[in-house]
Amino acid sequence: MSAPREIGTFVVWDYLVFAAMLLISAAIGVYYAFAGGGQQTSKDFLMGGRKMTAVPVALSLTASFMSAVTVLGTPSEVYRFGAIFTIFAITYALVVILSAEVFLPVFYKLEITSTYEYLELRFNKHVRLCGTVLFIIQTILYTGIVIYAPALALNQVTGFDLWGAVVATGVVCTFYCTMGGLKAVVWTDVFQVGIMVAGFASVIIQAVVVQGGMNNILNDSYHGGRLNFWDFNPNPLQRHSFWTIIIGGTFTWTTIYGVNQSQVQRYIACKNRFHAKMSLYINLVGLWAILACAVFCGLALYSRYHDCDPWTAKKVSAPDQLMPYLVLDILQDFPGLPGLFVACAYSGTLSTVSSSINALAAVTIEDLVKPHFRSLSEKTLSWLSKGTSVLYGALCIGMAALASLMGALLQAALSIFGMIGGPLLGLFSLGILVPCANSIGAFVGLFAGFAVSLWVGIGAQLYPPLPERTLPLSLVTDGCNTTSLAPPGNWTTATTTEMPFSTSAFQIHNVERTPLMDNWYSLSYLYFSTIGTLVTLFVGIIVSLLTGGRKQCVEDRFLLTKEDFLSNFDFSKREKRPLNHQPYAMEDGGTSNPAFNHIEMNFKEENGKTYRAHF
Repeated sequence: MSAPREIGTFVVWDYLVFAAMLLISAAIGVYYAFAGGGQQTSKDFLMGGRKMTAVPVALSLTASFMSAVTVLGTPSEVYRFGAIFTIFAITYALVVILSAEVFLPVFYKLEITSTYEYLELRFNKHVRLCGTVLFIIQTILYTGIVIYAPALALNQVTGFDLWGAVVATGVVCTFYCTMGGLKAVVWTDVFQVGIMVAGFASVIIQAVVVQGGMNNILNDSYHGGRLNFWDFNPNPLQRHSFWTIIIGGTFTWTTIYGVNQSQVQRYIACKNRFHAKMSLYINLVGLWAILACAVFCGLALYSRYHDCDPWTAKKVSAPDQLMPYLVLDILQDFPGLPGLFVACAYSGTLSTVSSSINALAAVTIEDLVKPHFRSLSEKTLSWLSKGTSVLYGALCIGMAALASLMGALLQAALSIFGMIGGPLLGLFSLGILVPCANSIGAFVGLFAGFAVSLWVGIGAQLYPPLPERTLPLSLVTDGCNTTSLAPPGNWTTATTTEMPFSTSAFQIHNVERTPLMDNWYSLSYLYFSTIGTLVTLFVGIIVSLLTGGRKQCVEDRFLLTKEDFLSNFDFSKREKRPLNHQPYAMEDGGTSNPAFNHIEMNFKEENGKTYRAHF
C-alpha cells in the first residue's frame, strides 16, 4: 500500500460541530438546574430524588468510565499489542454480575448517599475516614488523566495550545458541576454516549471505505499478528494474557463499578432495586458496543499504517495521538467529521469529570464536614459543597500536569485504579462478605493492602518491565516515502521491541536489573488491584480472628445474605417496597452493631432531611 498523503487540518465546520456538542451539553445541564422549580433539596440535587430509571442511568454509567482514555487509549493499545484486549468483554460481564449481585443489594437497602457511610456503620468512623481519603486521592489522580487525554487529542489535531485545552476542560467541567444535579449529569451523559458512538462510527465507516473493505483490514491485522485473541500463558508477569485480563481485569473494574462513589451514586439513585440492577445489566451492552468500536478502530489504524508507523516515524509524539492522526488522515475530505471525533473524545471527558467532581464534593461534605460540624444549615452546606466543587476542579487541573508525565494513558489510568482501588475493594468485601471482620482487622488489612499495591505500582513506574514481558508487536516505517517524513535518517525499519513499554518521566534509566525488578515490578499492571484486594482480605480476616472478631454481632443488613439473592425472584414485593428516604433504615429486632451507637444514628435520622445538601 502506498504511504498515506499528508493529513488535513481542522476547518470551520469542525469547530462548529465541536462547539455545538459543548453548547448542547451545557444546555441540558442548565435545563435540569431550573426544570420543575430546580433542585429543591440536596436529595434532588445529589440523588435525582431517587427517582431515576434504568436506561438513562445505564447510559450514564457507560459514559462515565468509557472516557477519552477509552477513545484514544484502546485503539492505540490494539495497534501496538493486538486484539487480545477484546477479552475484556468477558471481564465486563463478570464485573457487572459481581456489582449487581454482591455490592448493590447492600448499598441499596441501606439507602446511603456516600458509600463510605457503610464503612462507619459496619466498622467505625476511623475506617470510614481512611476509605474517604483514599477515594479522594484516587479520583483526583484519575480525573487528571481524563482531563489531559482529550487535550492531547485537541493539541494533535487542531494545534490548540495543550495547556490552554487542559485548563479549558477543567473550567468547563467545574462550571458544569455547579449548575445541575444528578439528573443533569445523567441526561447529558445520554447525549454524550450518542456523540461517542457517532464519532467511532464515522471513523470505522470511512476506514472500511479507504482500506477497501473490512476483509482487507482483517487480513492486514492477521498478517501483522494483531488478531491474537487467545493467549493462555498463566505467567502473571506477562502484561496481557487471557488470565491477566480475566482475573486482574475483573478485580480492577470491580473497584470501579462495585464500590467507586462516582458509579454507585448513579445506580442507587434509581427508584427501586430492580431498576438499579437493570441499569448495570443494560450498561453492559453499552460497554460491549464501545469496546467493539474501539478495538476495530485499532485494527483499522494498523491496516492503514502497517508499513509506515507514524509513531516510530516521529509524526506523532505519543501512541495516544495515533487516533486523532488517523482521523485527520482519512476524514479530511469531510468537513465537520474530524470535529465530531474530537467531540467524541471530549464527551467522555465531560461526563467523567463532572461525575467525579460531583462525587468528590459529595464525599467531602458527607464524610468529612457533616460528622464534625453537625449544626451547619442546609444553605451553608449547599454553598460549602459548591465551593468544594470549585476546589476539586482546580485540583484536577493540577493533576493533569502530573498525568502528562505518566506515559501511556490507558495503563496509567488502570494502574491508579489498581493501586488505590484494590485495597478499597478488599475493605468493602471484608465488610459485606466476612461476618467475623472487625474494625481492627479492617484497618490493618487496608493499610497492608495499600502498602503492598503501592510498592509494586510505584516500582513498576520507576523500573518498567522489559519488552519480553509487555510483548509489543512489530511496527515498521519501510513503506514510508520521502514526502511524508522528516530526514532520511529516520527511514530505517524500526520496531517497538527496541524500547521498554513505559514512557513514564519517573522511569530510572541505566540501572542493572535485579530479580526484584524482573519479577515483582514486572507484574502485569492489571494484577495491582488483585494484590491489593487479596492482601486486604487475607490480613483483615487473620487480624479480625486474632482480635475477637467471632464474638461480635453484626446486623444482617450490613452483610450479603441469602435473602438478597432470593429477592431477585420476588417481583411483587420489590415493586411495592416503599422508599424510605432516611439515611439509615432502622429495622425491628436484630442485634446492635458495636461499631456505632444509637445516639449517633438517631441523631442522623432526625436530621436526615436537612442534612443532604451537597454538591
